Amino acid sequence: MEAMIKRIIDMDKKARQITDAAEQEKADSEKEIAEKAAQLRDAYLERARERIRKNAETERRLADEEWQRRETYYAEQASRLDQLIESNRESWVSQIVEHVTG
Repeated sequence: MEAMIKRIIDMDKKARQITDAAEQEKADSEKEIAEKAAQLRDAYLERARERIRKNAETERRLADEEWQRRETYYAEQASRLDQLIESNRESWVSQIVEHVTG
């Protein structure tokens, strides 16, 4: 009878050890999953920040190029208007004086 009780107690100890080991493994797995999720999130955020930085650089470069094109265009237009004024100044002054004095 004592042998049977001892076997039951031994079986109970082994069952508790197995249960404790399973619970520890479950806790370790949950911790590992949380760490992996944090690593993935951090990696994703870092890639997103890098993409944003590259896009900002590209946008800035494109804006600078557009600014240069427009600045060149308006400088050419200003030069053309200056030439037009120089070549027609006397004629326009004469026409204005003629219209005013009529």
